[in-house]
Amino acid sequence: MRRFSLVVAAVALAACGTKEQPAADTSAAAAPPPGISLSDVAGAWTAKVMRMDSDSVILTYDLSASADPTAWTITFPGGRPPVPMRAMADGDSIVVDAGPYESALRKGVQVSTHGAMRLVNGELVGTTTAHYQVKTADSVVTLRTVATKKP
Repeated sequence: MRRFSLVVAAVALAACGTKEQPAADTSAAAAPPPGISLSDVAGAWTAKVMRMDSDSVILTYDLSASADPTAWTITFPGGRPPVPMRAMADGDSIVVDAGPYESALRKGVQVSTHGAMRLVNGELVGTTTAHYQVKTADSVVTLRTVATKKP
């Protein structure tokens, strides 16, 4: 009986000592989404600007995009001169900065803008943060932008 008890104890000890293999980490195997380049979106675009909580268009402008990051411009309606932009590709996004320039939404107020856009179903879709040079609570506004490529 003593021998039987020792055998049972040894088997039980061996069974408790086995370790399960940890699950394989599959997150490292996933390939990142393909990046975008400025040349992917080069051309003439018509952009519509909306408030974040609305689909009503509050401003339309022409966007001239180029493979050259310093050749981007915004042209607002009404014969205003084009506003130069700086653009850069970052992963799947195009990041743009402009200004300061006179706001098309707030007459006589200077604004600087910073935005990021992604190419979604053939449109440039993103957000723009406008920093107005005023000393009031509404000095920063975030807007939505959707741009469609001109034929």
